[in-house]
Amino acid sequence: MEIGREEIAEILEEIAVLLELKGENVFKTRAYRNGAEAVMNSEMDIIALAKAGDLSGVKGFGKALQEKVSELVQTSKMTYYENLRGEFPAGLFDLFELSGLGPKKIKALYNKLAVDSIPSLKEACESGKVAELSGFGKKTVEKILEAIELKEKFASHFRLGSVAVMAEVLLEKVREHPAALRCTHAGSYRRSKEILHDIDILVATEKPAELTEYFSTLPEVHSVIVCGETKASVRLDDGLQCDLRAVSNSAYPFSLQYFSGSKEHNVEMRKRAKQKGWSLNEYDFQGDDTSVELPEVNEEADIYNALGLAFIPPELRENRGEFEAAEKGEIPKLIELENLRGTFHNHTTASDGRNSLEEMADAAIDLGLEYLGIADHSKSSFQANGLYADRLLRQVAEIKKLNSNPDWDGKFKLIAGSEVDILKDGSLDFPDDVLKQLDYCVASVHNAFTLPEDEMTARIIRAMENEHVTMLGHLTGRLLLKRNPYAVNVEKIIDCAAETGTIIELNCSPMRLDMDWRYWKKAKEKGVKTSINPDAHRTEQLQYLSYGVRLARKGWLTKEDVVNTKTLAEVEDWLGMNG
Repeated sequence: MEIGREEIAEILEEIAVLLELKGENVFKTRAYRNGAEAVMNSEMDIIALAKAGDLSGVKGFGKALQEKVSELVQTSKMTYYENLRGEFPAGLFDLFELSGLGPKKIKALYNKLAVDSIPSLKEACESGKVAELSGFGKKTVEKILEAIELKEKFASHFRLGSVAVMAEVLLEKVREHPAALRCTHAGSYRRSKEILHDIDILVATEKPAELTEYFSTLPEVHSVIVCGETKASVRLDDGLQCDLRAVSNSAYPFSLQYFSGSKEHNVEMRKRAKQKGWSLNEYDFQGDDTSVELPEVNEEADIYNALGLAFIPPELRENRGEFEAAEKGEIPKLIELENLRGTFHNHTTASDGRNSLEEMADAAIDLGLEYLGIADHSKSSFQANGLYADRLLRQVAEIKKLNSNPDWDGKFKLIAGSEVDILKDGSLDFPDDVLKQLDYCVASVHNAFTLPEDEMTARIIRAMENEHVTMLGHLTGRLLLKRNPYAVNVEKIIDCAAETGTIIELNCSPMRLDMDWRYWKKAKEKGVKTSINPDAHRTEQLQYLSYGVRLARKGWLTKEDVVNTKTLAEVEDWLGMNG
């Protein structure tokens, strides 16, 4: 696959970290870090220039960096990077996946205690050696051990956002095969679960063995677990298992329904089939005796219709009320990606983003959006270069100036906001006289995660009661597979949102996907609205919106439940921007 800007930047950042571990001079390290920033921020077509072997015009790129990046883009590998990684134990790189461990701490652990893997880190923590290091301590050790436990618990789990690209690539390759009649994803990926164990692909074909052999020899495959006449299981480089099932065209609808799951949904489906005198499996309907007339099934929807049910979208198949709704014909028309007109909660270089206001705006316009909310961090998020009031108000003025662009008139607008820290006592990081000068405000918790549930809940509720708070950001603070949510009573937060009219965002960063989909049906029933927000820190991350829509569908949400389906004119009216 073609190397993109993000992959180049990540490799350059990692080189900088490895050079720090080696103790190289700060100028050499900084050159790679600056190079990573240049890759992400340059207006030039870095990929095209690298393919042509001419990166001389890129600011911040010396000759050595030009050669290395060109090699990476042209050959999909960088010899210097691979050799540098080879100087370190392979297990060392797993440490970077642990929450709370940055390069400086890893460097200290590696240089002073020879910690080079998660097992050796765990041993050093439990022996008391880590607590004795300068800059560490008992609480730090406790957090490290918690992070290790979390990683071990989820060793075979993958985030939806981590597998989506590869899942689509593999499906497209199966679809291209001339013997594939129809194919799609099944399993938890099709149901849009936020955490997955594997990827399932189903294909209808008259040549099943040919398809399984083809699938097991794709270049993306690291190793083959099994390759049989009708099923192939393979493992990718990152350990993800992918299964292909090849069935007849007549069995395809039944197999699609069965292998999409969930288990709980399928149990109820079989129960309802039995009540009609049928048995339902992954191949067909069968009658209890030969006199039973069986329904004709050509598509998956025919199975549901035969059982007296409206079609149930895959995202809802968790046996959480979908059968009762389908019986009554009350399955909602779920939101679609094309319903989104804009989004809020995005960052720029003013705080910890990688792109300027203009670049974020251009990316939003390219996606067909009508508006983009800018919500850089407030001052208490010092680690994210949070803005003090003077810098924030200068940004508001800059946004106003950009909005005077005649090409944007009536077609696109930047909306001036801030992601304001909710302080420990529930007060906000900016006073009301600053907040009232914004178009909107996202209030978020970024510190003091260990408060008891009652205190954390009261803290957030106090913030939501401020009239200037438009929406609540990443409600539980979770980082999927990396950091557990902090203790908070979500149902009380939903009740407060219903009372105050506060929007609860669906933060669709694949690391967060927060608020959890399991709460959205209840929130919807109480009249709480959401905004699907990517929390984008670079232009590419605006595309996280697709994950947000998938999770919104899983939460039973319709176009009417999501505020960023409003048109630009409707948003301006809603936020009082024309007053």
